[in-house]
Amino acid sequence: MASVLVVEDDQFVRSALIRHLTDASHTVRSVGTALEALREVAHLRFDVVILDLGLPDLDGSEALKMLRGITDVPVIVATARDDETEIVRLLNAGADDYLTKPFSVEHLSARMAAVLRRARSGPAEGEPSPVIRVGGLTVDPLRRQAELDGARLDLTRREFDLLAFLARRPGVVVPRKELLAEVWQQSYGDDQTIDVHLSWLRRKLGETAASPRYLHTLRGVGVKLEPPGAGAPR
Repeated sequence: MASVLVVEDDQFVRSALIRHLTDASHTVRSVGTALEALREVAHLRFDVVILDLGLPDLDGSEALKMLRGITDVPVIVATARDDETEIVRLLNAGADDYLTKPFSVEHLSARMAAVLRRARSGPAEGEPSPVIRVGGLTVDPLRRQAELDGARLDLTRREFDLLAFLARRPGVVVPRKELLAEVWQQSYGDDQTIDVHLSWLRRKLGETAASPRYLHTLRGVGVKLEPPGAGAPR
């Protein structure tokens, strides 16, 4: 069961979401504006936020950026916008997932379950979480911190999860399907999601896809992380 904030100004859609989530035994609060949503997350703890983009007072993408400034609660964007550029922008702004309207309640349930599994997952009790070092990169899974050449990296939750997963397998090519399953907790999904997060992570590591240092993409195969000079992808 989860505590869910529904941010949706369409009363019909809002009522349907509340009914479905309540029937699934979730605790639900709902608001119809971005400013109300910001007030809610500032004073209450939620497990997930379902955010509509077409809000009357502030565009949802701007609301998303403001949410990210005060909380790392998982956010699923619900949007009628299916433009690729817009989706990339939403992921870059900090969305954990997105759904294109109209969507079924079953689809929403599956996406929520995946996001919640990932948000709640952590090291098993008693499981060691040693600091990982790959070249000048240091990843501390227990403290959820990463540094590059001694400088701390400002990573989102998903960026950290992706980096840590690859850092635990230095030099190993990880298939995209495995990344979706392990990092996103999804058995299916869009490769674009991975590409966007890799691009974002590369920028913070001071590299590009054309001139990689740590992150190497093998087209049609997968992704690997290795220290600079350890070898280039073929």
